[in-house]
Amino acid sequence: MGKRKELKLEIHESGKTIKSQKLCGTNYPVCISFIVVNEFCERFSYYGMKAVLTLYFINYLHWNQNLSTAVYHAFSSLCYFTPILGALIADSWLGKFKTIVYLSVFYVLGHVVKSVGAIPSVGDSTIHIALSMVGLILIAFGTGGIKPCVAAFGGDQFDEEHTNERRKFFSIFYMSINAGSVLSTVITPILRGNVQCFGGDCYALAFGVPAILMVIALVVFISGSGMYKKSPPEGNVLLDVCRCLGLAIKNRWMSSKYDSKRKHWLDWAEEKYPKRLIHEIKMVLRVLVLFIPLPMFWALFDQQGSRWTLQATRMNMAFMLNALLILMFVPIFDVVIISQYPQISFTSALSKSFTYAISHRYTSVRCTSGSQDFSINLGLLDSGASYTVILKGVSHPTANNVHIAWQIPQYALMTAGEVMFSIPGIEFSYSQAPANMKSLLQAGWLLTVAFGNVIVLIVAEGAGLDQWMEFLLFAGLLVAVCIIFSIMAYFYTYVDPGELDKLFPDKTVNEDEDDLKKDQTDDTMYLNSIEKSTNM
Repeated sequence: MGKRKELKLEIHESGKTIKSQKLCGTNYPVCISFIVVNEFCERFSYYGMKAVLTLYFINYLHWNQNLSTAVYHAFSSLCYFTPILGALIADSWLGKFKTIVYLSVFYVLGHVVKSVGAIPSVGDSTIHIALSMVGLILIAFGTGGIKPCVAAFGGDQFDEEHTNERRKFFSIFYMSINAGSVLSTVITPILRGNVQCFGGDCYALAFGVPAILMVIALVVFISGSGMYKKSPPEGNVLLDVCRCLGLAIKNRWMSSKYDSKRKHWLDWAEEKYPKRLIHEIKMVLRVLVLFIPLPMFWALFDQQGSRWTLQATRMNMAFMLNALLILMFVPIFDVVIISQYPQISFTSALSKSFTYAISHRYTSVRCTSGSQDFSINLGLLDSGASYTVILKGVSHPTANNVHIAWQIPQYALMTAGEVMFSIPGIEFSYSQAPANMKSLLQAGWLLTVAFGNVIVLIVAEGAGLDQWMEFLLFAGLLVAVCIIFSIMAYFYTYVDPGELDKLFPDKTVNEDEDDLKKDQTDDTMYLNSIEKSTNM
């Protein structure tokens, strides 16, 4: 056999013929490596910021837990509602590549503003809140706008006959998402807690590092510009879809019993819109109906950054990671910091005085006054100084000895569910969408995440349940949703969007009488069921 060719001709929208390079003799385009690295850095940026967001609201902005949870999920919802805007811009105006680049700039600006808002010397609390909200809004429009475009843009790089390679790409793509998420979720809390700046936890640095990663993501993505297949925008697809739906509903509502019957309610729009567009909308609606139960999964999943984080703060957090960090940081601090420790004098409201010597760690200083034994958090103290702390009252909270390691099973199970749920969902949304509506259907998939966060927002603010009751409520609802979705998925028939080109070779004009004869046959003529290629 001859050597497999690693270069293939591709036509861009500019009309120029370029060579599409393949990775090491495989059918994977070289350019997908830029897309995967871009996604890794972008997800590191996003999840790194979210990892400390709830604690930032509570400890820095001094909001209560319910308000912090509500704002956290409101932000998450906005991040997943804005993909509709991104899909509209990509499919109708700029194309996927330019949409990703331009909205990534807003993304970077949002991170910068968020980081500046975490600097204590920049204004008062009102300024901090204003900058934080502006930063979060910019981030929401940036990350939400590019979300439906990146996955679809990566799928566009593959030839139609390389469906297996494209399916594996979506798995690799999702692995990059989780790799960025895992690393950022570990690193940014360390930057916040173990690095001190401005007299306290360094939230400015914890938000600044994600900004740097987003800059790297943008640079990497632009670097592969010359290798990408860039499909031109198809026109205002979303507006055409909305108008077609509106006309069909209007004509169906105003029809009389003497009018001829239609096989589908969308067929009432045939007088104005091409049959191809109507068939494409039918395909999209069938998938969107299947998505209706899915927000409940994300309602439970996204609590990892809010309720589960707050649950962890009430647990025994002595964990192996802490021991490893101590082994690394103790020699560094012994060399860098002068071995001189402050003496702290305490005077209690009971007029009991005592002296307590502490070392480097000032977060849990144990104190004894008579029969009272308690600990306090002193924050950052200067070495060599003497401090007097007046204790006006002593509370006696009951210690929680439940180890944080008990959270590992719930995270492991949730992660396993995410892998089996999200990867097939992304590939399913791409494979079942017409060519001109792939970003639109990706946005529909992401909307399930948005509505999931809305559910959490409603329950957190309106239900007034104890935390354990909330957990049971969401678990029970998800069980019910699993049963409903299983029944719906059983009756779903996979389709091949490529059959549209055979049935409707002309995308713009309406069909003549010959096509009317075709339409009188079963509507699923072009929706030939194919072998199921995802695990949905």
